[in-house]
Amino acid sequence: MGIQLMGIAHAKQKLQRTLSARIRAMSAVSNVPKGHFAVYVGESKKRFVIPLWYLKHPLFRSLLDMVEEEFGFDCPTGRLTIPCSEDYFTSLTSALSC
Repeated sequence: MGIQLMGIAHAKQKLQRTLSARIRAMSAVSNVPKGHFAVYVGESKKRFVIPLWYLKHPLFRSLLDMVEEEFGFDCPTGRLTIPCSEDYFTSLTSALSC
């Protein structure tokens, strides 16, 4: 009985270490402020963090519609990837910010 309890305690500690390591890794990767989301742009998949309200803007919606028509949103990595040039995306987001 004592050996079994020690095994359970050891498994619990190992699970806590694993979960805390995953949480730390996810928070480092998904360091996105509230009200924003991350997109990956271009061939180099540069990460941009943009406000959620961009989703309501007609220019950004048309970009997403073009991406959906051409590539779909079924991305195996789970990331929203926009395959336009970084310069185009930067100029678009600059126009939206004004």
